[in-house]
Amino acid sequence: MNEPIDELYFNWLYAKVARHNVTTPSNRYQSLLYALHSTEFVWLVTGDDNRAQEGKNLRRDFFRESRITEPDDSWIFLDCSILEMMIALAQRLEFQTEDLNATEWFWTFLDNLGLSDISDAVYHENAYRIPQILDLFVWRLYDDLGRGGLFPLNETTHDQRKLELWYQFCEYVIDHDIS
Repeated sequence: MNEPIDELYFNWLYAKVARHNVTTPSNRYQSLLYALHSTEFVWLVTGDDNRAQEGKNLRRDFFRESRITEPDDSWIFLDCSILEMMIALAQRLEFQTEDLNATEWFWTFLDNLGLSDISDAVYHENAYRIPQILDLFVWRLYDDLGRGGLFPLNETTHDQRKLELWYQFCEYVIDHDIS
């Protein structure tokens, strides 16, 4: 095993939500998911620090599952990426709902963000969109209904920009009649 730990970890994350052995560029999303993994998840609302910590906890799961010795603490304590946060949140939501599994939740997030169409086949023509979309999400520049975030709603009495992601999810489940 001569791959750097970062590459092994990214491949492990990728396999959690996408088929990693796909060679057809239109069905592969490595470039998009790498962009998500290269972007820090910044939490601005109290409670979202839990989402960041759960994302970082995936690192320990990776070492345990891969039976690899953990590197020094500096790698473990790096900031959480958007990819890590989204995978960890998708896994948590799988246990809260019956309708969607973790992979389906993850792709729902990408759909809601407007990123699910950026396969490796079209990545270079669309790469400019990714930082703009991620900035809207991370810095909570989406609208009060959550359009531009993970959980857009049809109607609400709460400004989604001010709610932690967990409570956004709770409203999303009701708004979209998910069980």
